[in-house]
Amino acid sequence: MPQLTVLRGDLTAQSVDAIVNAANERMLGGGGVDGAIHRAAGPALRRACEAVPEVRPGVRCPTGEARITTAGDLLARYVIHTVGPVYRGRPQDADLLAAAHRASLELAESHALRTVAFPAISCGVFGYPLVRAAPIAVAVARERAWDLDEIRFVLFTDDALRAWQHAAH
Repeated sequence: MPQLTVLRGDLTAQSVDAIVNAANERMLGGGGVDGAIHRAAGPALRRACEAVPEVRPGVRCPTGEARITTAGDLLARYVIHTVGPVYRGRPQDADLLAAAHRASLELAESHALRTVAFPAISCGVFGYPLVRAAPIAVAVARERAWDLDEIRFVLFTDDALRAWQHAAH
């Protein structure tokens, strides 16, 4: 069972095998954590994302799925891009959020990665309430014996930190 770590900090400064990007389906940068990752990684990350084939026009990574690229100038070796749902209070929102976390961890395992750091996926402009997202993220991290050494949740705000700490206990 991997170590589960919850901390407040800067996801882009994590020295892990991969950081998870709360991306949009285009994977070409955006606001929030996505924009911060692209700014910190430099132009190499955008080029790596552009090289990911579209599965349909304008979509490189559908909601609930994940893709992996190199990490440009980041300390991490890879960026796992996943798209969580825009929160609308529907039952499938929780399923899609869990799928985004699960797909990210499965991709990490398939690339023999040992450490992965997540943000609060879908909790920024996508509007997912922290107190609803945190238990889903933690449950997926604990749902099976992932072949990882550490799953780290790196939260940007005190409110997010509290929500993840509560879910992890």
